[in-house]
Amino acid sequence: MGRRKNDRGTSRTPRAQPPRRPGRPKVCLFCKERIAWVDYKDTNVLRRLMSDRGKIKARRVTGTCRQHQRDVATAIKTAREMALLPYVVRTASDRGPGRGGRGGGRGREQTPRSEEPAAEPEAGPAPAAAGADAPEAPQAAPDLEAGAVPDEG
Repeated sequence: MGRRKNDRGTSRTPRAQPPRRPGRPKVCLFCKERIAWVDYKDTNVLRRLMSDRGKIKARRVTGTCRQHQRDVATAIKTAREMALLPYVVRTASDRGPGRGGRGGGRGREQTPRSEEPAAEPEAGPAPAAAGADAPEAPQAAPDLEAGAVPDEG
């Protein structure tokens, strides 16, 4: 019968994993300092519990206990609604040129926008000398008279 696609065979030895060191258990910040509730107005504490992109960090990363992690999530969401914390933190790589990322359709302009509006030219006298940069005025066809309709042919 032949080998099946997902059959790995038993002749391989399992890869040796490096021995895991037991990490130091993280202690909940709120339990340690005996804080009764998580205050949504304390943005310095809440920012420590958020990633640099604005996401709420997981319990295993921050070390908060189960109940305080729920309180932290509620406090961060409340602070976002009150505009004390951002929903999303945009980085420089989000705005740069590239392939467009999510939602970029065809025919969309890919040039980065400048933060400042373009300066409008001041109303003044037109340049006297017509150089190579000056736009040419449109000229009428030489064989048409003023008000004549061209023949469609």
